Amino acid sequence: MSHTLRVLSGIQPSGRLHLGNYFGMMKSMIEWQEKSDLFCFIVNLHALTSVFNPELLARNTLEAATDFLALGLDPERSTFWVQGDVWQHAELAWLLHNITSMGLLERCHAYKEKLAKGLVPNHGLFAYPVLMAADIILYQADLVPVGRDQKQHVEVARDIASSFNHTYGETFVLPEPLIDNYLATIPGLDGQKMSKSYNNTIDIFIDQAELKRRVMAIVTDTRGVNEIKDPDSCNLYALYRLFATPDRVVEMRERYLKPGLKYVDVKKELIELIWIYFAPHREKRAELVKDVAGIYDILKTGAAKARAVAEITMAEARCKVGLRY
Repeated sequence: MSHTLRVLSGIQPSGRLHLGNYFGMMKSMIEWQEKSDLFCFIVNLHALTSVFNPELLARNTLEAATDFLALGLDPERSTFWVQGDVWQHAELAWLLHNITSMGLLERCHAYKEKLAKGLVPNHGLFAYPVLMAADIILYQADLVPVGRDQKQHVEVARDIASSFNHTYGETFVLPEPLIDNYLATIPGLDGQKMSKSYNNTIDIFIDQAELKRRVMAIVTDTRGVNEIKDPDSCNLYALYRLFATPDRVVEMRERYLKPGLKYVDVKKELIELIWIYFAPHREKRAELVKDVAGIYDILKTGAAKARAVAEITMAEARCKVGLRY
């Protein structure tokens, strides 16, 4: 019997979803539902490391789910759920904590980066990669689409799964990271990685006036109208090529390499492209929010599907470590 490729990823509901979320993960996940056994979830347990307002977390979780459905995720062709609705994530994480070395976690760059941004350190933040490893190997995922900055987390998941397999016998599939280098890092308004932490995002579902304000705030170099410009180092061009057709991207590149280009004209074109691109998804989202109960039903059904798969893995893991006697 041939093996069905299983692809898994999740997104944290720590704020409004933006273009970095969409092109860095969401778009890819939605495309994978056509060619794999797709597992996609909202990682609200992870969000607890930095979101301490319960009403905000609950609202963000529902909105993230609504956004995913509006953007094309089909619960009939995928398993879509909220992490906290499947208790096996936390249970497996505890088993993995006990075979994970402190040194492995201390080497994780994401923890250091978050501390550098001023986040108060807590155990959840430090142990974040262990829960992420549990998220992945609980479903025996083959591929995990991630941005380049998240690659280490998948590598850590492989290390932890290998340690468990070595200690207790073959139990978990070793996952592989899947990185689209073309889309690995989406630039924000300031040229850094688009991130809520940097306050440099363009939200997916944004009103037209705010979209214009944010795009017009994109930082460009100081080259004048009559100077040739470098598209490869321009974060405005990097965003433009995400939305334009291939022919239009080629045309824009040629405009960069000739005198006469005004950045403000590129920004105006980008505003129009973004607004048109997400128009059908805005319409679908407007319909979804009229039936919140229906969204909860989708998530409840997805959680039941996820638990059924997770329990198969956990039954074996419990036996392996001696929790069945």
